[in-house]
Amino acid sequence: MDKMKVSYEAMLGLVAEMVLDEAVLKYRTDRLYQAIDKALASGDKDTFHRLTDELKTLNA
Repeated sequence: MDKMKVSYEAMLGLVAEMVLDEAVLKYRTDRLYQAIDKALASGDKDTFHRLTDELKTLNA
């Protein structure tokens, strides 16, 4: 029974880590899209290219 409890706790830990990773990825992606929109609105080509490259890397 203890072995089963340890396995269950390990699985819960992995699921929690996956949920956290997904939340951080979504937050970072949303922030990048906001910054890209701002760069587009201001006509800042260098920042736009840098941010879109970062977004591509993040989604790869």
